[in-house]
Amino acid sequence: MLAALKFREYRIFWIGNLTSNIGIWLLFSGRLWLMNELTNSALFLGILAFSSSFPILLFSMWGGVVADRVNRVRLVTITRALFAVTATITGLLIVFDLILPWHLITISFINGILLSFDIPSRQAMVPNLLPREHLVNAFALQSILGTGSAIIGPTFLPLIIKIWGMSGVFIFVGIAYAFTALMFSQLTKQKIYQTSNGQKPWDDLLEGLAYIKPNGVMIALIVIGIVTGIFAAPFVTLLPVFVSDILNGGVESYGHLLLSSGVGAMCGAIVMTQFGKLTNSDSAPLMTMFGLKISLNYIQIVAGVGFGISLIFFAISNSFQVAIIIMAIVGAFSVTFQTINNTFLQTIVEDKFRGRVSSIHQLGWGASAFGGLLLGALAHGFGTRFALALCASIATISIFGLCMYIKHCFNRNNTT
Repeated sequence: MLAALKFREYRIFWIGNLTSNIGIWLLFSGRLWLMNELTNSALFLGILAFSSSFPILLFSMWGGVVADRVNRVRLVTITRALFAVTATITGLLIVFDLILPWHLITISFINGILLSFDIPSRQAMVPNLLPREHLVNAFALQSILGTGSAIIGPTFLPLIIKIWGMSGVFIFVGIAYAFTALMFSQLTKQKIYQTSNGQKPWDDLLEGLAYIKPNGVMIALIVIGIVTGIFAAPFVTLLPVFVSDILNGGVESYGHLLLSSGVGAMCGAIVMTQFGKLTNSDSAPLMTMFGLKISLNYIQIVAGVGFGISLIFFAISNSFQVAIIIMAIVGAFSVTFQTINNTFLQTIVEDKFRGRVSSIHQLGWGASAFGGLLLGALAHGFGTRFALALCASIATISIFGLCMYIKHCFNRNNTT
């Protein structure tokens, strides 16, 4: 279960992410709740989600180019330190009673720019921190950090707000990111993949796109991430208004719902850590499960479709108790799906293109900008239930179709 932690570089990386994952969870959920308190508007929640994710669409591919040109460790250390600064500024604006909706939107936009350069480098770092056969375990342990923070966060969020107020949430986030930057500064410098001396960044980007273009599986995996980013992942954007308007709850109910999602996600991540090493075959990358070798694509189908269907049931749930149970199922499928999708892609990418491919894959996160805005607009016009159910249905059908296309690509390669 902890095989990847045997390796020093990954261990430092994992410990550094431990605090930043708690920090980023508190940052996202606290920011949404604060915006809900300031505006009481589903549309403004969508705008906030858009402002934090849209910069990733604009700059993420350039972040991948930079990731293949510079010391990735140093770049991520700098971005984490800057996250600490923006979180602290938010906390101070609240302390002095100056915080306004446009402040949150502007700071979220700045954080989105930082993420555009942070995510590709951070994803590209992982495969070079330990032997490749341990990638599933490494990404599963990363998921445990995310899911663990989703368990700790719902406990901390109402408690911190009660004791220190909303400002305390963002000050805590700033401290967490500062510790992460300190840990990352201890990592060994990784290889810089220069294609040729004097080559322009634009040429690097075109080279990365040319590398992806003929690979149908790689394109499908990226499109799956984008579809999920638009129609499924942004469901958290509407949780505050879902809690307050449909479940008639407050911040504690919001925390309980998020806690349930975190518990389910933790269970899914723990199950993922139990799977055996990765192996390659002509039919697809395989993973050992309960003594059997199973295609990553089959696991992706089950997890992705399960994620979408469980979101549909959540949207039509009629009670807080039912919503909590379904949210745990959503969390379990979500983390399994994201872990498998990311591992699948990283398994088939060459190191010299890893930063650029990771950045294009992260367009899914950037696409959640439109997803959050879409959900907010649909909820504003047609109701929260309709918005969640419609988008989850589209995600379910699309994920299934794309996964079947991946299966077709591997089958076609086998016949040729």
